[in-house]
Amino acid sequence: METRGAVDAGRRRRLGLAVRGVREGRPAVGDGTEGASEVLELVEEPFETVEGTERRLADLLETFDARDDLRGPFLTVYSAVTGAVGERIDRGEFEDPDWVADYLVTFADLYREAVRDFEAGDLESLADPWQVAFEAAERDDCHVLQHVALGVNAHINYDLALALDRVGIDPDRAAKQADHEAVTEVLRRLVDPNQEALAEKYDPGIAHLDESLGRLDELFSILTIDECRDSAWRTAVALESSLPVRRRLAMWVTRATSTGAAYLILNAPTGD
Repeated sequence: METRGAVDAGRRRRLGLAVRGVREGRPAVGDGTEGASEVLELVEEPFETVEGTERRLADLLETFDARDDLRGPFLTVYSAVTGAVGERIDRGEFEDPDWVADYLVTFADLYREAVRDFEAGDLESLADPWQVAFEAAERDDCHVLQHVALGVNAHINYDLALALDRVGIDPDRAAKQADHEAVTEVLRRLVDPNQEALAEKYDPGIAHLDESLGRLDELFSILTIDECRDSAWRTAVALESSLPVRRRLAMWVTRATSTGAAYLILNAPTGD
C-alpha cells in the first residue's frame, strides 16, 4: 500500500514525464515499411489461452534471438514473468484465477498487437512509447538494459491500464486489486533471475554492474515497478468513470507520461 507522500511524489514524477512527452512530441511515422515475414507470421493471430500465449512468446523470443533482434532482451524478461504468473495460476494462488488468466492473456495480446503493427508498418496504430522502443532496437547505440527498460515502460506504463480496462476491474474490485498486487510480487521476485538471464544471454557486464551497485539497482527496479503498476490500476479506475472528460484525461496522461519516459530512457547515459 502506497503512502500519501509516495503517491504525491509519484504524481509529480509522472507530471514531469508528461511535460517531457508533450515537449518531445510524437515520433515521426513516415510511410512505414513491412518487417520480417517470420516475425509477422507469429503475431498475426490473437493470443487466446495462457498456455498458447507462453508458447508463442517463446517462439517469438527464439526468432528474435536467431535474428539478433534487440527486442529480445525485453521479451526475455517478459516471457519469464508470463511463465511465472501462469505457474501461480495453475497452483491456484490467486483469489480469482480465471480473471488473472484473462488479464495475463489480454496484457500479452497488447504486446502482440504492438509487434504486429510495427512489423506491418502501421505506425499510425502503434503507441508512441512502443515506436520509440522498437525503432531503438533497430539501431546499435543503446545498452541492453535500455532496451529492456524501453519495453517495460511501454508495456507497463502504457499497455497495462488498457489491459485492465479490457478485462474489467469490477465486480469484486478489491479481490481483483489484490490479484493485481500479487502479480506485482511475482515481478519483484524475478528481478535477480532476470538480471542473471540477461547477463548470460546478452551482456556479461550486467553481472558486474549488479555487483557494483549492490542492492540499489534491485530496490530501484522494485520501486519503479510498484509505482508504475499502482499508477496503471488508478488509471484503470479512472477509465471506469462515468465522466468522459476524466476518461480522456486519464488516457492523455498515460500516453504523455509513457512517451516522456521512453525519451528519458533513450537518452539516459549508460557509462559505456
